[in-house]
Amino acid sequence: MTSYWLSEPCPPLLAHALDGPADVAIVGGGVTGCSAALTLARAGKRVCLHDAREISGGASGRNGGFALRGGAAPYDVIAESIGREPAADYWRHTERALDELCGLAGDAARRVGSLRLAVDEEERDELRAEYEALDEDGFAVEWHDAAALNGALAGRFPGGMFHPSDAALQPARWVRRLGALAARAGVEIREYSRVASLDELDAPVVLIATDGYPSGLLGEIEGLIVPTRGQMIATEPIEERWFEVPHYGRHGFDYWHQTPDGRILAGGFRDTSMDSEFTANEQTTPTVQGALESFVEELAGRPLRVDYRWAGIFGLVLDFMPVVGPVPGDERLWVSGGYSGHGNVLGFMCGQLAARAILGDRDPLLDLFEPGRLLGV
Repeated sequence: MTSYWLSEPCPPLLAHALDGPADVAIVGGGVTGCSAALTLARAGKRVCLHDAREISGGASGRNGGFALRGGAAPYDVIAESIGREPAADYWRHTERALDELCGLAGDAARRVGSLRLAVDEEERDELRAEYEALDEDGFAVEWHDAAALNGALAGRFPGGMFHPSDAALQPARWVRRLGALAARAGVEIREYSRVASLDELDAPVVLIATDGYPSGLLGEIEGLIVPTRGQMIATEPIEERWFEVPHYGRHGFDYWHQTPDGRILAGGFRDTSMDSEFTANEQTTPTVQGALESFVEELAGRPLRVDYRWAGIFGLVLDFMPVVGPVPGDERLWVSGGYSGHGNVLGFMCGQLAARAILGDRDPLLDLFEPGRLLGV
């Protein structure tokens, strides 16, 4: 039940106390909260960040370690939904965020690209349509026919789409570094500080940045960002180097890659027990864990010892768009979450967007992410 990412030792954060009451209180010490805190502190705001556990102890230290441009839904689907120009602007925002993330993350990020694979001809056609839309709009992307997929992928997939700018991430190391940057900028970070009520916070602005973990602080929006469990395994190290880039298959229900020490990390398969996976419970389950083990054994051609098992909670939104902005009915309260499993880059980007909007510099992209849409307002 230990996340491979969180098993890495880390130095303690710089202890820092504010010299007065906070201008902004942030609940959630993952990538979103740390990103927003750093942006606000660098703009001169006094910020106090609270987390019920340690920095990166939630989804930011419990995910698959993929840093991907774009949103949770395919580019062509989003373009059809919101329009081609807004979709392209959204994607370019994420590309800039990914560039900045990799610049700050140091050796916690490896710019190796990512490979999205089709498991059948129907999915191949869907991926091809997305590839053509991305290519037509000037985004760097490569199409790989089945013949180009070799090694452990040979004969298994009828095609795939390679995104050269994506990265593999040690997410806990990255977010701990982001938290350290925030602390050095003057943010007071209170780990193991659970906020049960907004009355505990005297700041005039409060940002809830817990994504899928229920905070109990969001009023009517609580639960509309649906808690969803993602389970993972990490195997023993092996000598073969098959999956050095992040791989996605089966519409994102399967995802896997290898770490620098040779472990295969695999996640997903929540569709084998879909009803049980809409939960905020971080316990792993035999059904999903068994499916992950069988999948890795099939990929490797032999059973591999599993050294780590864990789960994290992400926030799923039905339209697959983030939820960022003031909470309707409470001018003091803001939210940033709902990344639908793509929080490593979207969380970093949206934390910055929320912070800049709080500072009075609201990006028009936030029109797409309005929290009020969840309530039909």
